[in-house]
Amino acid sequence: MISVSDGQVYTAFAVTFFAGLATVLGGGLILFLKKPNFRLLAFGLAFAAGAMIYVSLTEILNKSIASFSLAFDEKTGFAFGTFAFLLGVILVLLLDHFVPNPHETVETHASEGVSSPQLLRTGMLTLFAISAHNLPEGLATFFATLESPALGAPLAVAIAIHNIPEGVAIALPVYMATGRKDYALWASLVSGLAEPLGAVLGYFILAPYMSDTVYGLVFGLIGGVMVYLALDELLPTAKRYSEGHETVYGLVSGMAALATSLVIFKFIQ
Repeated sequence: MISVSDGQVYTAFAVTFFAGLATVLGGGLILFLKKPNFRLLAFGLAFAAGAMIYVSLTEILNKSIASFSLAFDEKTGFAFGTFAFLLGVILVLLLDHFVPNPHETVETHASEGVSSPQLLRTGMLTLFAISAHNLPEGLATFFATLESPALGAPLAVAIAIHNIPEGVAIALPVYMATGRKDYALWASLVSGLAEPLGAVLGYFILAPYMSDTVYGLVFGLIGGVMVYLALDELLPTAKRYSEGHETVYGLVSGMAALATSLVIFKFIQ
């Protein structure tokens, strides 16, 4: 059994909560800015993808392998960590299959003159789908921060950037259907709160069973989920908003920034 302090739990929950609130920032972006800078958004999404891919493959997967190795032996730990990572990819792939994330088509629907009831329905379906996707993201941020704030903080920033276009996807159809900015922002907030909800549910379900094996499984799953999310959602969305090389620049910058931050944290710990 691995014990964690109340302070660690509160810190991890707070980081997860603020990452989820970025969804509201996305809603405000579409409602209060006359002309959002989508090239900057493309760079930010690619930056988040680079950070998430780097931290997943260099830190989170290694923590999974290390935890399994403590519970078993080095070879078994490597095998179980790898399988947990692949299982995370498969699970989020299945989630994406049964509950598709529809934010790619929202702007198109909103600009085609679709009727208000249909737009509102689109907004509600988008709210449900993105909330479902936010649950494992909240779990990932929470457990990464619980194990190490130096690991969880940059991951939370990356997920927060990812949440901005999701807020846009929710707020845009709701606002165009109702004409109410407050309704659109509340819808964005509800979806964002799915992340701390995922953290709470995951913690209370797994808390009685905290062990090296459970940590290994959780971190392996998190690594797989994060890599899939970066490759399947962040990079394609960034490319859709970009007009030049923002995606490549953002991807490399995200990896470099995350790598630099991890090096700095190693020296100040």
